[in-house]
Amino acid sequence: MTAIFIDGDACPVKAEVFRVAERYSLPVTVVGNSWLRLPDHPLFKMIVVPEGPDVADKRIVELIERGDICITNDIPLAAHCLEKAALVLRPDGRALTEASIGDVLATRDLMTSLRETGAITGGPAPFGPRDRSRFLSALDTMVHAARRVR
Repeated sequence: MTAIFIDGDACPVKAEVFRVAERYSLPVTVVGNSWLRLPDHPLFKMIVVPEGPDVADKRIVELIERGDICITNDIPLAAHCLEKAALVLRPDGRALTEASIGDVLATRDLMTSLRETGAITGGPAPFGPRDRSRFLSALDTMVHAARRVR
C-alpha cells in the first residue's frame, strides 16, 4: 500500500494531505523535530526525532519505499527519496522527478551562493490559495500514479 510521508516542521499543506489520505485510506507519517497535533485517525502518525541537521530527513529516507509519496520542500531529501523510487511533491504542487532533480539541485546551490554574497536578499513568494489548489490537484494525480507503481 502506498504511504505518504510529510517533512512536517514547515509543511503548509498537512491538512490537505490528511483529507486526500483519508479519501483513499492511505497511511500518513509526519516526521519532525517537535510534536505536532494530527487529526485523530488510525492512519495518521507522528514521529518526533531529535534536533539536529537532517535528522528528520534521514528518518524519512529510512522509512520510505518504492511507490510511496514524500511531501517536502527539502531538495536533498527529495533526491534521496527519488533514489528509492518514491514520488516527491512540493507543497506548491510541483512534482520532482529523476529528470528534474538535477536542475533543481543546481538552482538551489546557485541561489544559496547568491544569497551568501548578498546578491539576493528576498525569499520565495508567499504561499497562497492557488498553491494550495495546485497542490491538491497534483497530490490526487500522484496518488493514482503511486498506486500503479506499487
